[in-house]
Amino acid sequence: MKKILIASSTTIILILSGCATNSGPEYDGNSYQQIKTYEIGTVQSVRPVVISDNGTGTFIGAIVGTVLGSMVGQGRGSTLATLAGGLGGAYAGSQAAKANASELSVRLDDGRNIVVVVKGKHFLVGDRVKIIKDGNRADQVYKIN
Repeated sequence: MKKILIASSTTIILILSGCATNSGPEYDGNSYQQIKTYEIGTVQSVRPVVISDNGTGTFIGAIVGTVLGSMVGQGRGSTLATLAGGLGGAYAGSQAAKANASELSVRLDDGRNIVVVVKGKHFLVGDRVKIIKDGNRADQVYKIN
């Protein structure tokens, strides 16, 4: 029975993690067909920041921790292990879901100054960037020549 629960938990995690292999820009499934605008500018400063968990990591961690905790002990010990597993999993999931990012101060070609936060990319002062906007939201930011 325990092996079935572990296999089920592993399968759920793999399904929820997705399987996309394209290394190009990633668009939200609801917005990829919308018309977007873009701005071009020069990076004036770069500051490292951390993006906190949006709740997904906490939720998945709590589920996995609860399932694993429920397999330990008997009676009240099992109840406490389940509770501890859920709480520990929620904390671990929230920490694992944090992401390193960069806050870019950009001087746009039209003279305006903006700040945009990007994750997973490395920028330097002086880089020319193209910022693709979806309304007032930065959808993609990448270097241009």
